[in-house]
Amino acid sequence: MSLKLALFGQAAFGVDCLERLLGEGHRVVGVFAPPDTGRPDPLGARAEELGLPVVRRRYFRKKSGEAIPSATAEHRELGAELNVLAFVTAFLPREITDAPRHGSICFHPSLLPKYRGGAAINWQVIQGERESGVTVFVPDAGVDTGPILVQKGEVEIADDDTTGSLYFKKLYPLGLEAIGEAVRAIDVGRAKPVAQDESQASFQGLVDDAVAAIDLGAKGQVVDRLVRGCDPQPGAFVRRGETRVRLFDARFESGGEAPAGTVMAIDADGLRLALCGGSLRVGRVRADGGKEAARAWAERAGVRPADLLQSG
Repeated sequence: MSLKLALFGQAAFGVDCLERLLGEGHRVVGVFAPPDTGRPDPLGARAEELGLPVVRRRYFRKKSGEAIPSATAEHRELGAELNVLAFVTAFLPREITDAPRHGSICFHPSLLPKYRGGAAINWQVIQGERESGVTVFVPDAGVDTGPILVQKGEVEIADDDTTGSLYFKKLYPLGLEAIGEAVRAIDVGRAKPVAQDESQASFQGLVDDAVAAIDLGAKGQVVDRLVRGCDPQPGAFVRRGETRVRLFDARFESGGEAPAGTVMAIDADGLRLALCGGSLRVGRVRADGGKEAARAWAERAGVRPADLLQSG
């Protein structure tokens, strides 16, 4: 058996989802990818290589929330039996999500109902969760609130995990498995959506600079989790004068008696920054340019041991 699918997504995850669904015998009747902005999106590019219909659209709804008629018409003409939302940042109207015979399924990188929202992975690291997982659910009018089709957990969040490592090394491959499993269940008529337990629900906003500013008065472990949760984006930061210094490739170390914010050492392993109850070994920074080795930045900026950095 097989289904006619419309795939909404982007980037490498969208490509791998496309390849997996085609490999399992489904017919992808259309691919919805972001518009080109100087660099073609990988999903759109791969779909074109395969000769699949590609729609590049940024918005599907008006500011008022109403569906854009041309967007719904594009989708309707494809005749999809199921929408697969693999990695979607655009808001889709119900006229699209509910249109196919089997509706839509959506991937989310947390164990819903906890950590709803667009920065779910970041917040799991920042708030010190020890376990993560992925969910495939049926989207409804809320944000990540629809009934669950497939959920896979028992993913350890290690003490050195960043948002990037948690996603790419652990949740990414598990997400592809979950999407494949959900589509198969729908195809053979065995899908049994289960309502989310609202008593366990949580929603977090985006991780912006208001979140990423480091408070050097906080406990060292709290600072460490913030740095790892903002890696690779947006980068948690301290200040050197008026310059924001964003920290990456960091690991927490116990010990250290210097006041928080003190540069304790600069060596081949990077820059060691004193925290409350420990220190942070920082491998790379981004200050007045792109990311670079912390040691190279310190030498270029004239930073020396015993210098004091300030809270973000």
